[in-house]
Amino acid sequence: MERSSPTASVGDRHWRDGARLAVSCALVFCAMCLLVDWDGGSLTLLRALLWGFLSATVFSVLLPPQVSAGPGWLAVRTPWRRIAVRTDALTTVRQYDGVSSHLVLRDVHGHRLEVDPRILAANPMLWHELDTGVRRSLERGTLRHGADVLERLGHRIDDETVHAVFRASGLS
Repeated sequence: MERSSPTASVGDRHWRDGARLAVSCALVFCAMCLLVDWDGGSLTLLRALLWGFLSATVFSVLLPPQVSAGPGWLAVRTPWRRIAVRTDALTTVRQYDGVSSHLVLRDVHGHRLEVDPRILAANPMLWHELDTGVRRSLERGTLRHGADVLERLGHRIDDETVHAVFRASGLS
């Protein structure tokens, strides 16, 4: 995967808020556990380390994935790894609905990426980079399955954007 310059990439503009929330929850959890243990008179160094470890676990579970995109690529970074696909060489796109709706993108290089469509809806620049890459995949003939999924998602994102503009202008 080729690297783009930092100015050419865009990221999830709401990720910092989610990361801040994860840090806050983990710190509150740790403080409450330490306070309860201290009040009970059973706080030891080993127990304090245990609470710290559990707080770090809470943080890693709550930390949202960091989604970024650039010309021809989309990447998701978790605390453990970074996964990227070439959006200009996609082969399939599937959407799974349910409790946790997500898109699964596969490229010609065998890379597979899962992303929450709400992140794309909340970040027009991420959606634009993905949409541009998908159009290139269609032009090249690599995208065989899922173009309709992205078209429906694009219409939904456009509708949500129009409604948001109407609400902000007081027309709705």
